[in-house]
Amino acid sequence: MESMKDYEDEINQSFRQFRYGDMVKGTVIAVEEEEVNVDLNSYSQGVIKPDEYSDDPSFHAMDEIRVGDEITAMVLDTDDGAGRVLMSLKQARQNAAWEILEDAMTNRKIYDVKVQTSVNAGVVAFVEGIRGFIPASQLSLSYVENVDDFVGENLKVIVITCDPEKNKLVLSAKEVAKEEAARLHEDKLNALSKGYVTEGVIERIEPYGCFVRFGDDLTGLVHISQICGKFLHSPNEVVKLGQTVKVKVIDISE
Repeated sequence: MESMKDYEDEINQSFRQFRYGDMVKGTVIAVEEEEVNVDLNSYSQGVIKPDEYSDDPSFHAMDEIRVGDEITAMVLDTDDGAGRVLMSLKQARQNAAWEILEDAMTNRKIYDVKVQTSVNAGVVAFVEGIRGFIPASQLSLSYVENVDDFVGENLKVIVITCDPEKNKLVLSAKEVAKEEAARLHEDKLNALSKGYVTEGVIERIEPYGCFVRFGDDLTGLVHISQICGKFLHSPNEVVKLGQTVKVKVIDISE
């Protein structure tokens, strides 16, 4: 036969005392626009108000939270005035999110984000529920004249500054674009082979040779000794800027 000892854990749990700052697990039993109710397996029920869902303005409880979900929330008050434990989902998630973001910065994890709004000298997007700032200088490889043009746009970003103590999260789309451009450039180089002949345009002349732009935005050096079959004091003796020339690939290097 069952005895009171068999129910000791459940009884102790039901009389658990909550304190401000406690991280408490519970099961969602109701989701409404104005509040989320949580079963804490205690004599007290938990409640989360809209201001404590998330800082992300795109977060909607009825879309993101389901009855039966197990969630962790932080205790804000042991009594909301109706005998329930007032809790914060965003505070609990923020604590965990900063750890995730620090790891993401170390590993240069790429996030897909949507720009929410523009602010002075940049824009705002949310990552892991945390408000992140993207400076104008980190929005694109090219100069950005009007940051408002990026509002509503989807960007790929990495974390470049993560400081939970100062609540400071800085993101960069430019770094992702630079890495992607470098990968594309490497792919283009890998597609070349020695002996490949093509046409290009001279875009720069130096005492030691000239640089020719060819193919899909590639540039190669033609050393002064390879410009023609005679000795030259200067490349300018036989070539000029903007001239179209035929070239042959004799070596490939980064």
